[in-house]
Amino acid sequence: MIDRSKLQRHPELRGEDDEDTRLLRAMAEEGRRYLTSHDWCPPIKNYYLAHGVGGVVALFLVEFTQKISGSPDDTLWLVVGDLPTAYFVTENVTTVREALECYCSIMDDWVAAVLDDRDLEEVYPVDAEPSEANARELESRLQFLRREIISELP
Repeated sequence: MIDRSKLQRHPELRGEDDEDTRLLRAMAEEGRRYLTSHDWCPPIKNYYLAHGVGGVVALFLVEFTQKISGSPDDTLWLVVGDLPTAYFVTENVTTVREALECYCSIMDDWVAAVLDDRDLEEVYPVDAEPSEANARELESRLQFLRREIISELP
């Protein structure tokens, strides 16, 4: 069960200051557009900011009005920021720390597949050219996320 008591509901979410708030709200809108661009996306019931650093990374918890087509899930985690946008199920991922670690793991798989010249059909699709340069850049951003953000979470 995910504890929603410390999450901020969109659009009322607030950052540490006015600029952070503006950036986080823009990231929330970017994430909403990303999700609703998919045919499978049911109407959004609740949209929460779980954790964020404006312009860098934001983790959202998204609750839908119904189960996602072909899935037992009606809730997803969504990561938006200066990283590839990605969504994933909440099953067994119940805290902000677990969600961001899960995101890093998903992206690590893409980095490894690109660097090892493996089939990308086996990993989460990333909207970037599968080049060594892009894989190294993502790898660096994941290291930053782990070192500067995840390490500070309870």
